[in-house]
Amino acid sequence: MKIRRTKFAVIAAAAALALAGCGDAGNDDSDSGDGGGFSPEVVKDASFDAGSRTQEIADAGTVKIGVKFDQPGIGFKSATSDTPVGFDPNMGKILAAKLGIPADKIEWVETISDNREPFLQNSTVDFVIASYSITDERRQVVGQAGPYYVTGQQLLVAADDDSIKGPDDLSGKKVCSVTGSTSIKTVEEEFGATPAGFDTYSECVEQLKTGSVDAVTTDGAILAGYAAEDPDKLKVVGEPFSEERYGIGYNKDAAGMCDFINSTLEGAFEDGEWEDAFDDTLGKGGIDLPEKPTLDPCP
Repeated sequence: MKIRRTKFAVIAAAAALALAGCGDAGNDDSDSGDGGGFSPEVVKDASFDAGSRTQEIADAGTVKIGVKFDQPGIGFKSATSDTPVGFDPNMGKILAAKLGIPADKIEWVETISDNREPFLQNSTVDFVIASYSITDERRQVVGQAGPYYVTGQQLLVAADDDSIKGPDDLSGKKVCSVTGSTSIKTVEEEFGATPAGFDTYSECVEQLKTGSVDAVTTDGAILAGYAAEDPDKLKVVGEPFSEERYGIGYNKDAAGMCDFINSTLEGAFEDGEWEDAFDDTLGKGGIDLPEKPTLDPCP
């Protein structure tokens, strides 16, 4: 297991890596056939319950995982790449490896915020790992295990805009986020913003660049990726004003799935794979390695 990086080391590297690192997160220039440099060891878990959905996926030798395609550093697929790259796809590779499935046998399915629950309910995918904040409301209809990452909501504005410095400046402002996200609900209900919902964050960023909206809001790690790609036009402002706990979604009827996911995450925390998955993506953009989160107990 690697020794955890100190904050000093991250700060020292951030200036050199922020732009290049987040840009790399959205471009597949690697020679690796799985679409990125991170490749966990494939060691099949031997503790699956006979007849369980986990066992069925392992026996099939392939798995469908829903991820975002438009979030640099988190989940991004360029027009020239066959596979997405980012922290979420890396976490998907860890899960697949525990099922005995190598990265080249994963079927990546583009998943936007508004279709995550339907994809799980209809078994369009086996897992959703798509900056999927855990909420009580979502857990009424789907399973969510984790969290594997904790971040916070922030704001992206035009680089020359000094009128918005934090969420308290959003009253009457037009703020964009994706339809179905917790972020757009928060700025509307708690800060009086006028919501503008789109299917993807890339669309929101384009709306911001043209002046059609005043700000874009979602988790800070996502916004940092966009700002690093175009620092002359975009900047992240304010401190985080929410806690977003990323979970791994699964069909609520899949018995034993939560225990499998949490067991896999615990193992990844302990053996260094979680840290490697982070360093390979968000860490390259100068984002400090967070503390290992405490997993929620399975129902």
